[in-house]
Amino acid sequence: MPFPSRPFATILPHRPRAAVGRLWRGIRDRVDAACDRAGLDPGLVAFAVRFPLSRPIARARAGAVFDLCAGFVYSQVLVACVRLDLFGHLRGGPRATPDLAAALGLPEAGARRLLEAAASLRLVARAGRDRYRLGPLGRAVLLDPGIAAMVEHHAMLYRDLADPVALLKGGGAGRALEAFWSYSGTEAASGHGRERTLAYTRLMSASQAMVSREVVRAYPFARHRRMVDVAGGDGTFLQAVAAVAPALDLTLFDLPSVAAEAEARFAAAGLSARARAVGGDFRHDAIPAGADLVSLVRVLHDHDDEAVASLLAAVRRALPPGGTLLVAEPLAETAGAERVGGAYFGFYLLAMGQGRARSFAELSRMLGEAGFVGVERRPTSLPIVTGVILARVPSP
Repeated sequence: MPFPSRPFATILPHRPRAAVGRLWRGIRDRVDAACDRAGLDPGLVAFAVRFPLSRPIARARAGAVFDLCAGFVYSQVLVACVRLDLFGHLRGGPRATPDLAAALGLPEAGARRLLEAAASLRLVARAGRDRYRLGPLGRAVLLDPGIAAMVEHHAMLYRDLADPVALLKGGGAGRALEAFWSYSGTEAASGHGRERTLAYTRLMSASQAMVSREVVRAYPFARHRRMVDVAGGDGTFLQAVAAVAPALDLTLFDLPSVAAEAEARFAAAGLSARARAVGGDFRHDAIPAGADLVSLVRVLHDHDDEAVASLLAAVRRALPPGGTLLVAEPLAETAGAERVGGAYFGFYLLAMGQGRARSFAELSRMLGEAGFVGVERRPTSLPIVTGVILARVPSP
């Protein structure tokens, strides 16, 4: 008898397939339970620490657990480095501790303690006896001002996370992040003045540069004629797109007070002839039509499923047949960056009061439900910073 051309599982009737699935889950659960019991056995754990082949694994796990416990302390070392501009003081090369202490406005004992802590975290590096230079992670912070801006911003997040259990239970009224991101919640945001939008607009601008670099490398924007960037902030991303697509007509759509900031940026960059900003709230106002490309950069994960479904439907209506939607944001379940979506954004957006990080599979499903086809994921150099997803409106 010839071998079936279809996978065996697709030949089985539904009920036998379900039975095989239940059998496999039962086997897997028993194996997982046995592994858990072994990992909780003090004798086996002690043996693993001593045995040469398992010792590196045991040590790595012990270190990972310690890092979880000490993570807040590490973050405060970084806060101190940023607030004192330690990395800026080391930009010119190695310096002695007494010299750095004077520059930082710290007593020598305090400066030495900070430098030793920073060296252990690879933020600075020892350069001889009582001398320090930039470390690899300190250089990364100095290279991108958006990192320092986020470090300072996290003071709000830490206040909101002071009682994480209360937050998980739905408590924690009056959260700092919810007030900072003034568009969160059900209140119409079109009337928000500059005093309510300027702080988060500047934070997004400072941290947008690293995202923009990844996105413009991942997609050839020059193939399009006209582009609308929804919730585009002060235009930092569109300015990066303009540099790689000099013939592309650009429109930014955001709250009126934010759009005014973008108009000023476009004028200062000499882009007014082909870049404009339109004020509106995508939750209540139509997205500007006439573009063959619409982008949503760090937008969807800020909103709950119902708002995302409504926005995707609005983008679908605004695009012509064959038009393209580009989504750029951190994606849950990204290999090597699982903590970004699962832990960081999971709790950050909880404190903010809405939104969640979604996987490529989840967003693909939502895009399909909104009427898009050809959903694909474009590789980026730093998936921890952003992922890129493309989808098309069906052609006639």
